Amino acid sequence: MSTDTAPWLVVGLGNPGPDYETTRHNVGFLVVDELAGRARGRFSAHKRARAQVAEERVAGHRAVLVKPMAYMNESGGPVKGLADFYKVPLEQVVVVHDELDLDFASLRLKHGGGDNGHNGLKSLRRSLGSGDYYRVRVGIGRPPGRQDPADYVLRPWSGVERKELALLVAEAADAVETLITDGLERAQNRFNS
Repeated sequence: MSTDTAPWLVVGLGNPGPDYETTRHNVGFLVVDELAGRARGRFSAHKRARAQVAEERVAGHRAVLVKPMAYMNESGGPVKGLADFYKVPLEQVVVVHDELDLDFASLRLKHGGGDNGHNGLKSLRRSLGSGDYYRVRVGIGRPPGRQDPADYVLRPWSGVERKELALLVAEAADAVETLITDGLERAQNRFNS
């Protein structure tokens, strides 16, 4: 499934800065933080891309964990820069992101697909020239009533959601590890809820 020389590029999508730290849109950051923590790794600024990176082993495989330090709608540039720098083929890119169209605490893994209005995915498609990378979609649910989805994703987790968040993040990190070690089909069989 992977080449021998290139690492996996595991990208958590989010927005930089303390104002966004606890928002639903930043669940991708939480998942790569979890993966770095499991490897006892630390993020540091990359010299050539606006991103925080941690070069670690994920489930025994070389990986570069990434938190783009550009806003969501500009995250493609840093990801493209890192993919070029580390010579990572598109088939070894995993993107972890929030998904409105999935119930809170559900996961779906897939390869390729549309952007579904997600500004981070749109930016990645523009910069990478394709949407053919792996996705770990973390369900955050739809906004209540007539709340604007853009407003909803930038709101903090509810009290009920916060109680389940650590478990959701750990499960999404498990899904990334399974995808890398066992491939998409096995990961889907295990985690697509």
